[in-house]
This record gives sequence, structure tokens and C-alpha cells, in this order.
Amino acid sequence: MTIEPNIRAYAAFFEALTPETLVGLSRLCARDVHFRDPFNDVTGVERFQAVLERMFHDVRDPRFTVDDWAISGRTAYLRWTFTCRPPRGREPWTIVGMSEVRFDETGRVTAHIDHWDAASQVYERIPVLGRVMRAVRRRLAV
Repeated sequence: MTIEPNIRAYAAFFEALTPETLVGLSRLCARDVHFRDPFNDVTGVERFQAVLERMFHDVRDPRFTVDDWAISGRTAYLRWTFTCRPPRGREPWTIVGMSEVRFDETGRVTAHIDHWDAASQVYERIPVLGRVMRAVRRRLAV
């Protein structure tokens, strides 16, 4: 079984994601899907959906663009760009990351593990914390 049609559908789902389309996640994922990113570690499609619902609450104009992907067996690796506007910010934020997405034998997602640098792409943009994070980074730089 090739997972390419499944990964195309999953990528398209995220690229068209809105609060109204979130219910479609259950058609793509196994009931006990595992989702992890730098802020969350949840199991279950309802909890995964709740993470995405929270995103729409916490930021304005969130948008995912899948830039590329690679497939190895029943695992896909998606390189993506996420843009949004923070609640109090005027300038949009851009976050680049990679997702490891595993599929079961029926083509449903069993795991979605996000890999991205929260320190440089989020924490450093928070006013007080950002100054501290940048100072630490400068101190550790070679």
C-alpha cells in the first residue's frame, strides 16, 4: 500500500484548516492518534482536535503551507510553514517545522509528531522572555 494519496489528503486538510473543517480530522486519524509538538502531548482524536481548536483561539489568521514531503514505508515527513498573527502583535509570525506522520494499514494517521524550534521561533518573540533567550543563545554560541 502506498500512502501518497493519504498524505496528499492530510496535507490538503491542514492547508485548508478552519474552525469549521476541524471535524474532518476524525476521518483522517485513528481514534487513538498520538499528537506531540513543543507545547502538547496528547492521545486521542478529540484531544488532537482540541489542540487545533485552541490554536484558533490563541492566534489570528493561522495558516499552514506544506512545502514538501518525503515518504518511507508508512511514515511521511512533511516540511511546513505556519503563519499567524499573535493576539497583540501587528507583524505576522512565521514558523518552519517538520512533522513525522505515521499511518496504519488502513491509511489513517496513528501519530503526528511535530519538530520545530520553539525557542527561536516563539520564545524569543515574547518581550521579556525574548531578551533572556537571546542572551542565553549569544552566551552559548561558538
